[in-house]
Amino acid sequence: MIIQVSTSGKTDEFAEMLNTAAQNDQIKSILILACDDNQFTPSGIDSCLCRIQKPIFGGIFPEILVDHQKLAKGFIIAGLTTEARVQVIGGLSNPNKDYESEIQDSLSQTGAKTMLVLVDGLATRITSLVDSLFTVFGLDFNYIGGGAGSLSFQQKPCLFTNEGLIQDSAVLVSVPIESGVGVSHGWMDVAGPFKVTESDRNQIITLDWKPALEVYRDVVEAHSGLYFTESNFFDIAKSYPFGINKLGAEKIVRDPVKVGPKDSLICVGEVPQESYIHILTGNVDSLVHAAQTALQRSEKSFHGQGGPKTALFIDCISRVLFLEDMFMQELDAVHCSTLPLIGALTIGEIANSGSDYLEFYNKTSVVAMLEN
Repeated sequence: MIIQVSTSGKTDEFAEMLNTAAQNDQIKSILILACDDNQFTPSGIDSCLCRIQKPIFGGIFPEILVDHQKLAKGFIIAGLTTEARVQVIGGLSNPNKDYESEIQDSLSQTGAKTMLVLVDGLATRITSLVDSLFTVFGLDFNYIGGGAGSLSFQQKPCLFTNEGLIQDSAVLVSVPIESGVGVSHGWMDVAGPFKVTESDRNQIITLDWKPALEVYRDVVEAHSGLYFTESNFFDIAKSYPFGINKLGAEKIVRDPVKVGPKDSLICVGEVPQESYIHILTGNVDSLVHAAQTALQRSEKSFHGQGGPKTALFIDCISRVLFLEDMFMQELDAVHCSTLPLIGALTIGEIANSGSDYLEFYNKTSVVAMLEN
């Protein structure tokens, strides 16, 4: 990759650097990772996106990563030296949309080996899209990606395309480059299992036939010694995610982010009715160790000739909120001094390792070794 970084987040600098990448004959497609604090809007940047003839894809995230740095403002423009095939799927909260029928077989017709999956992290049917991807392509690819959006939890345009900045959508990008992917989270059981007796997409309505908030509050308050008020739900909940049980596999983590109607809980990502979940927690050591495990798994699963050229780190923003100043330990754990590292702090993570089922995760570290 040919990587440019700005720490200013200014629109005019973004347009200039994007044009520079587009005019470079070595660059065939362009990945953009940007910070929410830049306050990019369609009216401010669509004109420069629409002028670019090479494939563009990327997202706006709470924060981004460059080597040992965590940036709250700025952007990364990463030029790939291989051409990408891109498909945009809209209506990622539409309850009636059949994503499987929309996904194009042409995405796999380029000798593709890796698929980047970027979604609006506040859409309500991300898991449905991910399941449809796996149904269509199975283990044809390594997958890596995550949810774009803002920690305000207000849905707004957050995905870069050649048609401009869009929302409530997914951007699917297949590239003919080798990769190795590792996934790990480090969260441990506190209580459960509880049966999800009623849910609606990303809303848990009841657990064991009781209002979800009632069950969750009783466990978390007893374990933490803290008490929920009308204004502090997320401050406490960031340390106590849910874990969906998976047969023979690590739990899939779901982040409760706010209280919904009738004491329901709104999560990042869908929680299936009739599934069984635990309430989890973690500590600095368990989360940092998990990130290191994700790195080791990505290195072990990389089989490209000549070794990887770039590390891509997709990590959940809520891990940063939990670790606070100790997050730099996690970043140091995945940074290899011989490789440039770029990444994003996301609202949900998407990955598989080429041998496991494709999943939409929360509060999880995903590391990819890329040959480009």
